[in-house]
Amino acid sequence: MGTVASEGTRGAHGFSYIEMLVVCALLGILATVVIPVFRWEDKRRREVRLKATLEIMRGALDQYNKYARQGLVQIEDVEQCALPANRETCWPLDLEQLVEGVEVGDPKSPDIQVIQFLSRIPVDPITEEAKWGLRSYQDEWDSSSWGGENVYDVYSLATGQALDGSYYETW
Repeated sequence: MGTVASEGTRGAHGFSYIEMLVVCALLGILATVVIPVFRWEDKRRREVRLKATLEIMRGALDQYNKYARQGLVQIEDVEQCALPANRETCWPLDLEQLVEGVEVGDPKSPDIQVIQFLSRIPVDPITEEAKWGLRSYQDEWDSSSWGGENVYDVYSLATGQALDGSYYETW
């Protein structure tokens, strides 16, 4: 006995042209909503990494200064300290000094060790380069040029505005 298609099932084997257009339109609308969300999420992740990186670098600078205030860092350059008689203002000469390490120890003791404060100069997650804006102790707190005497602070060289409305170089 052969199978005979009934008249009611004749068009049920595929989608109509109108149905395909509706599905494509819905997918297009969803894509226009989802793509910006993914871009914002990527930007948010980079901003979180930038804040963490700045915190690590500033922590390394502070740790160097702590050792210098205790008289444990051998100061090689008089320009390194804003006031040579005051060890409170001693900061590293550059970021490379934090990577290469410094001799730390009591000057009266033969036990001197080299301490690295950073394993490498981190990459700025926004610019994707290992270049940072630097400020010395003698510079203004919001200066965008480095005096070159020492490194008191770091900031991102990224131009642009963060999701919270602030500018990266002010972080």
